[in-house]
Amino acid sequence: MARPKILVFQHVPYEPLGTLDPLLKASDCRIRYVNFGRDPSQRPSLDGYSALIVLGGPMNSDQIDSYPNLRTEVEMIREAVDRKLSVLGICLGAQLLAKSLGGAVARNKTREIGWHDVELTDAGIDDPVLSTFERRQRVFQWHEDGISLPPGGVHLARSAASDVQAFKYGERAYGFQFHLEVDKSLIDRWLKVPANRPMLEAERGRVDPELIRSQVTDNIAALEELSRQTFGRWISGFGTLSRRRTLPSR
Repeated sequence: MARPKILVFQHVPYEPLGTLDPLLKASDCRIRYVNFGRDPSQRPSLDGYSALIVLGGPMNSDQIDSYPNLRTEVEMIREAVDRKLSVLGICLGAQLLAKSLGGAVARNKTREIGWHDVELTDAGIDDPVLSTFERRQRVFQWHEDGISLPPGGVHLARSAASDVQAFKYGERAYGFQFHLEVDKSLIDRWLKVPANRPMLEAERGRVDPELIRSQVTDNIAALEELSRQTFGRWISGFGTLSRRRTLPSR
């Protein structure tokens, strides 16, 4: 039986797969990173892959002049959806997924940085992946842009500052604005990394890094369990699909 192959679009070294990495490896997946920060001209083939994961990054989805790879990513995400690959977009990845499907991305009135609640829609409660959440669920956030639901998309979750926190397209493509993939060390890294300092400085008085750190103790165990359950369901979906594709004909 062939091992599922996963293609991962990464933009910066400090936004990795996080808790997704051990879950994918435990499912015997083969992971290939495409590091657009090192080589923005890459355009890998989707042949042979079961899933595409598009990670976050500090850039905005419309900064094509500065980051030409964003145009390539939008095109490849659409191709992956059309091929019926499983797709997961996280933060910037969710925004690129929305754009690839005809949705829009624009600056929110308020940045969401730190621990914030999201609320599931009725569709979210019934969704086979996101129904691991409570109706109102605390998650970790780090974004300033918001998504307008693409045509045909299913609205799964919202927050006070960002109406589309999660959405689904078809049976296999999901976009999450929030960060289920973080652990304690990754949150601490984001609070220290130089690239994030201008945003934290702009939010001084409203966003307190020390408060965010103190809240990790109360929230991280629940988030990691939620990550295990939610990502586990998404992984099992394309794992089943991969096994079906490789079953011998009778």
